[in-house]
Amino acid sequence: QTTGGSLALEGWKPLRDATMVRQVKTAGAIVLAKSNLAEWAFTPYETVSSILPGYTKNPYALDRVTAGSSGGTAAAVAAGFGTLGLGTDTGNSIRGPSAHQALVGIRSTMGLTSRAGVIPLNASADIAGPMARRVADAVAVFDVIAHSDPDDAVTAPADTRRAPRYADALKPGALKGARLAILRQAYDRPTLDAEVRVLFERAVADLRRAGATVIDSVRVDSLDAMQRRQQGGCNRFRSDLERYLAARAPNAPIRSVDDILRSRRYHPSVELRLREAAASTDVPETTPGCVSRERVRADVRTAVTRLMDSLSLDAMIYPTWSNPPRRIGDLNTPHGDNSQLFSPTTGFPAITVPMGYTRDNRLPAGLQFFGRAYDDFKLIGYVYDYEQVTKHWRAPQF
Repeated sequence: QTTGGSLALEGWKPLRDATMVRQVKTAGAIVLAKSNLAEWAFTPYETVSSILPGYTKNPYALDRVTAGSSGGTAAAVAAGFGTLGLGTDTGNSIRGPSAHQALVGIRSTMGLTSRAGVIPLNASADIAGPMARRVADAVAVFDVIAHSDPDDAVTAPADTRRAPRYADALKPGALKGARLAILRQAYDRPTLDAEVRVLFERAVADLRRAGATVIDSVRVDSLDAMQRRQQGGCNRFRSDLERYLAARAPNAPIRSVDDILRSRRYHPSVELRLREAAASTDVPETTPGCVSRERVRADVRTAVTRLMDSLSLDAMIYPTWSNPPRRIGDLNTPHGDNSQLFSPTTGFPAITVPMGYTRDNRLPAGLQFFGRAYDDFKLIGYVYDYEQVTKHWRAPQF
């Protein structure tokens, strides 16, 4: 069954697989299970839904969160229930759960992989992709799913822009001569955890020892001014979900957000978001706020590319989260999510890889590499080399 974590879709089975699921099955993958998620992928902070009772727990510390959205997939892979998993990432939800559970998570360039069949949150930013304990495992999946798909128009350029074989990036020494820069705008805030700062400083030193030049630091000029040019709101969830239900779910028990609300079959924590969506009349292609948002996205893409070109940068780096995984039920202490802005806004690729552990060497933290459009191959080489040099991953101890 495919539920988006909601009792409103309890028992519903799609008539056909999502493209990405079909691709991995065709390649020989054995699909073991579907995992829990934050209901409708609404929160990056905790993994709780109405379809299953209780919170998904972090295998590295059972009193800690998994981050939200795709946290169930990350927990399952981290605990060794499967070799790898597929998650979705609108703002954080591959990279955050991966960082919280010592995994590699790939958010690709927008348009390199298909979202057809994936329940949407915001189609202008939604991406699906692999999460695994090893870079090589994640890339084995990525090679299979990075293709065009007639059911997702955004993938039209994929076959001409993808690398012939992403596994060819898995070579030691990729960091030698790489020009990296620390993007402090992504993470440097007063609540940055001292232990995460130390891990990041150690990661920078490791990158330099591996032969990379690391510039400290760079800024995307006029970023705040660009964001202030956003005129009006844009709540796409209702439009995107109802288009999905019409196209992929003729046999589903619901047809609209209003149906979900009338059913009363959802977790109380998502009711406000559902009511806000139900009240929205935004049409992504024509509503002024949505059109304005796309202009801002284009401006940020241009500014990021201009910055990287001006300094001949290969990638930018920052901690995936500025704070350790919070305790389950804690929504007050700083969360530290650093993934919402740069990759989702630009559509450029970002990959997180383990960079060590905080709190008596127990709680995982992630290092994120962010690059230009279609630089996925290059980023894979960097995270693989860093993984091999540092070997931070270890299994959780139950």
